[in-house]
Amino acid sequence: MFGPHTPRSQPQPGHLYDVAVVGAGLAGTELAWRLAQAGADVLLVSQALDHLGNLYAPTIDGADFPAGSVFAEIRDRLAPDTDGWSFHRQLKAQIEGTAGIHLLQSTVTELDEREADVVLSTWEGPELHAGQVILAVGAFLKGRLLIGDSMEEAGRLSEVAYDFLADDLARSGVFLVGAEATAAAVEGAPPYDVRFLTPAPGELDGFRLTRFDRVRAVGRVRPGDCSYHSVLQDAARLAAELLDMGVVIP
Repeated sequence: MFGPHTPRSQPQPGHLYDVAVVGAGLAGTELAWRLAQAGADVLLVSQALDHLGNLYAPTIDGADFPAGSVFAEIRDRLAPDTDGWSFHRQLKAQIEGTAGIHLLQSTVTELDEREADVVLSTWEGPELHAGQVILAVGAFLKGRLLIGDSMEEAGRLSEVAYDFLADDLARSGVFLVGAEATAAAVEGAPPYDVRFLTPAPGELDGFRLTRFDRVRAVGRVRPGDCSYHSVLQDAARLAAELLDMGVVIP
């Protein structure tokens, strides 16, 4: 049988998730997995499911994933020279088989925090509801990818930027500042720079966006340097923080 035998998340229109994680890169995937393992009903939403957990390197050789992470669990099953696409397939199957996760392909455009929940509007139309929302969108808030003299609206090669969501955060009063990262060339892909926005340091109290009570951020979307290890450790810390808060809805 495909997927979990006893799924806890069986969403219907208006379903209220304990936590919605926007972005299924390293931080978002790790966070959703840890919360679901602890009994939470989690929405993990990505613009493209083929990009779930995408790595920055062509293979997993030398990948510094911390022990206890789902990324380390998958890595330890595979040969060191396993390519990133094969790693992604194994990781995606693990996430799809985790009972508390609803893995959804959709584009979140707006957040509306209310007294008891947050409403997530989507480009596709349906609204989503969660007690807590976590932004794990990496380098995708108004991401602009530069290759030579060309520029694309993307946070990584072939991965579309979150322009609408960046604009909505700015309308909510979140002061966003510029950041930049460089990706080295790999076989079949040129080097490129990506410029993107993050909340200014003063907009964050730990993981929480200070303009909201129910919205937090994790991973590269927060200011500062990132690595596989630091991003996954932050996801573990945030999962523990949310569980201590009692985010699981009875």
